[in-house]
Amino acid sequence: MATKKTTDKAYAIVHTGGKQYMVKENDTLKVELLDSKAGDKIELKNVLAVSDGTNLTVGTPEIKGAKVTCTVVDQIKAKKVINFKKKRRKGYSRKVGHRQNLMVLHVEKIN
Repeated sequence: MATKKTTDKAYAIVHTGGKQYMVKENDTLKVELLDSKAGDKIELKNVLAVSDGTNLTVGTPEIKGAKVTCTVVDQIKAKKVINFKKKRRKGYSRKVGHRQNLMVLHVEKIN
């Protein structure tokens, strides 16, 4: 019989930049660029689920009053993504590169 491991740490599922992230306290994560500078404290209020280690609370779609407090560490650029198209025997090729602006956040507290 397989046993299910339960995490002893609290975690939250937050929605920012069109993506969902699972965060724990003292985690560092990279999200899409927000209107903040390095050293600022921000609150992510789009919390979809919160767990205290034993109990899980799921919002419909968000949990009212829940928030995740983060500190902005830095603004960086991601690795370059290359899009290459080619049609054989036609002499057509196209190469486009893109670097996404990201923000590094340090999670301080889950409320």
